[in-house]
Amino acid sequence: MLAKRIIPCLDVRNGRVVKGVHFKGLRDAGDPAELAKRYAEDGADEIVFLDVTASIEGRGPLFEAIRRASEDVFVPLTVGGGVRSVEDITALLRSGADKVSVNTSAVQDLDLVRKASDHFGSQCIVVAVDAKGDGALKRGVFISAGGRATGLDAIEWCKKVQDLGAGEILLTSIDADGTKAGYDLELTRTVSESVGIPVIASGGAGNADHVYDVLTKGMADAALAASIFHYGLYTISELKGQLARKGLNVRL
Repeated sequence: MLAKRIIPCLDVRNGRVVKGVHFKGLRDAGDPAELAKRYAEDGADEIVFLDVTASIEGRGPLFEAIRRASEDVFVPLTVGGGVRSVEDITALLRSGADKVSVNTSAVQDLDLVRKASDHFGSQCIVVAVDAKGDGALKRGVFISAGGRATGLDAIEWCKKVQDLGAGEILLTSIDADGTKAGYDLELTRTVSESVGIPVIASGGAGNADHVYDVLTKGMADAALAASIFHYGLYTISELKGQLARKGLNVRL
């Protein structure tokens, strides 16, 4: 069985790492390049950078932060936020990203995922799916940092982006985000069972049991977390050690 991946997430706003709850109430958590280096040295399998306000503010991706991080970080870097075109993806890959995540633009331009996958290969293209309960749908897809409902069903959208050529899905439960109360296991498991590409679970990590559950019961290929690392609840090596003692295959 492939090793499960542990991925710290750096949500970036105005050049600083921030973290909130349900995508709101963002607090400062540090410098992105410094945190990325620390997490890589401590055993992160990958690192995700997301510019959380780029789509809302109509800005492009965070090239400078990626250039700085890539000089000292030697694990794969996935970058998202403000990506609108194949040209944006090209520039990010040249800046040091290994993979590029698209979210809002994937919904607004279905051809973007297809064109990007054809051009760069599916292994470079991650589609981020932000989902929450919205009444009419069991889990609806939201864009623009969770601020706009799309009317899309999260499960069906994940199937669609796989068909369009996505190589991986970054699945975030907005309802669970920042709560430290555990991942949305039902959502994660349903998506994992519905697609044949890796699923990264995001939103809700509060302790090692939560991470273990989403990687086993939730069937995720990787667990993404932020608060537990940024605010010192766990180091990555401590978390991996606990998961290994539970019998989970992780890279130590």
